[in-house]
Amino acid sequence: MKRLFKHTYLTFRFFILAIVFVALFILSYIYLGLLSIVTALFFVAVGLVVVDLILLFKQKGISASRILPEKLSNGDNNPIELTLTNNYNFKTELLLIDELPFQYQKRDFEIKTQLNKHQEKRITYTLRPLERGEYYFGHLNVYVNSPVGLVTRRFQFAKNAMVPNYPSFLQLRKYMLIAFSNKLFEYGLKKIRRIGHTMEFEQIKDYVPGDDIRNINWKATAKRNQLMVNQYQDERSQPIYSVIDKGRAMKMPFEGLSLLDYAINAALVISNVALKKQDKAGMFTFSRKVENRVAAERRPTQMNKILETLYNINTDFSESDFSRLYIDVKRTITQRSLLLLYTNFETLDALHRQLPYLQAIAKNHLLVVIFFENTELEKLTNVEAHNTFEIFQKTIAEKFMYEKKMIVNELQKHGIQTILTIPQNLTINTINKYLEIKARGLL
Repeated sequence: MKRLFKHTYLTFRFFILAIVFVALFILSYIYLGLLSIVTALFFVAVGLVVVDLILLFKQKGISASRILPEKLSNGDNNPIELTLTNNYNFKTELLLIDELPFQYQKRDFEIKTQLNKHQEKRITYTLRPLERGEYYFGHLNVYVNSPVGLVTRRFQFAKNAMVPNYPSFLQLRKYMLIAFSNKLFEYGLKKIRRIGHTMEFEQIKDYVPGDDIRNINWKATAKRNQLMVNQYQDERSQPIYSVIDKGRAMKMPFEGLSLLDYAINAALVISNVALKKQDKAGMFTFSRKVENRVAAERRPTQMNKILETLYNINTDFSESDFSRLYIDVKRTITQRSLLLLYTNFETLDALHRQLPYLQAIAKNHLLVVIFFENTELEKLTNVEAHNTFEIFQKTIAEKFMYEKKMIVNELQKHGIQTILTIPQNLTINTINKYLEIKARGLL
């Protein structure tokens, strides 16, 4: 009996019927001839409620389950699948309420559907997580109505499931295919013209029309009495480090995702591309001190190590210390490396405070400073101003956007490679720059 009351709910139709009977009983006091008819109808209604309860609780009812992925991909749409089976001998109406993780703060999530007798159905919905960490799902609640529709029975399934939310491995798979395809331009990835060639010798081969005549090996030609050329290959095993600033400048959110998480997703993808290009991939983060270090290596387990390290990055978004970064790089990275520095500068003054340290790092390594355009400012500049306040807002926005371009010029003037990108295009533009550096043999 306790179970019956715990899982039984009255429907809107039941309350409408109750209001009708209240009105009819009131009328029966005025028109006494109605009392017997209303009483009879009332017992019929009570009988319908009893029949509804018997229909819902006599049989096994509904079976349901929630199929979760092993891990969620941060910033991407992740599919969640629900399977439902109707074990009743009649058609049912269902209301599904899945208790989503607290990170979503969503209290009105529901799905309505119908099932014919003994029918099985699969329902898929998507979730877009915006914070790394553990996501706990509660109950999957299924509310069932019979054709009578006066009472609802609740079923509960899939209690307390946890799924970790990792940096965007879905982007990793996507861009891994793009970076090695011949259709890069379709995704915003540029084809880079190779200038000169790298100096890693591969073999001496017979000359064929189209080979670079500058690579003719005259000694081998004299011995074989036919033209022979040296063949070179891309230099491999070059250290590629993703350096992620996790200070306060990276806290700014765009489309719900912080700049730090955009950088983490891009670092995961570029590390995978570098490993596939036979380079060594590594990473570390910094704010008040340097942390989360993964030395640049090319091992089968390297991607898992980088993924786990990126997943466990925690920060209080304190002020970043670029002097500590310079000291650590000078002490620990002895081989010339490509350093992809993910940070953000909003003003020239902010850059000038850190420029001496960036210049010092760039003396021994190929440094690429990656920072972000403010898309909200761009929206302000595109809006037509109608009053003095809007003109003031638009002018200030244009000033800040101009300062971003001045920051790019200032860095390039000191021989530092730069990427200025909107957060959504960070991964694409980082891959572009890496492929350009490889093609031009700059490292």
